[in-house]
Amino acid sequence: MKKTRRILLGLALIIGLSVGAGCRSTASKSKTANASQSATTRTVTDMAGTKVKIPTKVTRVADLWHANNQVVLLLGRQKKLVATTQMIKQSPWFKTIDPGISRVTAPFAGDDLQTEELLKAKPDVVIAADTAQVKQARKAKIPTINAMYQTFAGLRQSVNLTAQVLGGTAPKIAKAYQKTLTTNLNDVKNQLKDVTFKPKVLHFVNATNLNQVDGTGTIVNEWIKAAGGQNALKQKGNMISVTTETLAKSDPDVIIVGSATTAEARAALKKNAVLSKLTAVKKNRVYGNPQGTFPWDRYSAEEALQVLWAAKKLHPDQFQDLNMVAKTKAFYQQFYHYQLSTAQANRLLNGASSPK
Repeated sequence: MKKTRRILLGLALIIGLSVGAGCRSTASKSKTANASQSATTRTVTDMAGTKVKIPTKVTRVADLWHANNQVVLLLGRQKKLVATTQMIKQSPWFKTIDPGISRVTAPFAGDDLQTEELLKAKPDVVIAADTAQVKQARKAKIPTINAMYQTFAGLRQSVNLTAQVLGGTAPKIAKAYQKTLTTNLNDVKNQLKDVTFKPKVLHFVNATNLNQVDGTGTIVNEWIKAAGGQNALKQKGNMISVTTETLAKSDPDVIIVGSATTAEARAALKKNAVLSKLTAVKKNRVYGNPQGTFPWDRYSAEEALQVLWAAKKLHPDQFQDLNMVAKTKAFYQQFYHYQLSTAQANRLLNGASSPK
């Protein structure tokens, strides 16, 4: 009887040890799996506040927002682009800095995102700004980052977010960019500290539709304020349509026109029976906005230069010593590793759509 009891106890001990080892093995495998997943993915928070799990190492990027392609270029990671937009592929300034962009696919039919074409590019991450595109890419099970912003603070955050996604030396370059942006904003602020006059600025989206303008609550309004001006319009909104009568009543001191040279902008306004009577038009205080690798006036990392350029246009007496050609050439050399000629810099500053 005692012998039988000893045998049973021995069997129980063996079974217990076996079960315990199995539990420890299962727990160990679970921990290993979690550690493996943690090693291959990381989580970032996009501009909409959404937490997105992305690969630890991102090598293939689909950038569906025109403007953010420029940020990828600025951060030195354009070779990671496997999908872009037609606008960027066709941009003469962008192609001059990065000829390889012409070979990158643009998965669109008109303005519509083609999910099948996007999937063929096999991106690790999608960067976008259009909420419908973000939703569409996420539905296709691709990690998708919303990078949209409307303020200088948002610009800073979006650049840092893009750098975080890209990895490598991108965060270091982003830090250098932030320093340049801060320096330029502070230089303008200090130069205007004793100036109380804030000229009214009217900003047209382009020279072909003289009823489409930018109101308050926009990145355009941000750089107008930073450059020592005020928006001539009180309406809120980006690329809004207003009546010619409203524009006439706004009585701007300065007019800035996007996607146009200064000559094109002035010619367009002088042809308009109502707008030609504006004081800014009569005094030739109408300027085409610089375009660059992306138009400086709209969601551009080159806002760092825009604020200097705009300040010089709004307050020429205070910025007589500001050499925008030199500033532009230095920026392109530092961040794009491209040596602009003086002729190219002058064309860019005059709003030309191409380097030649």
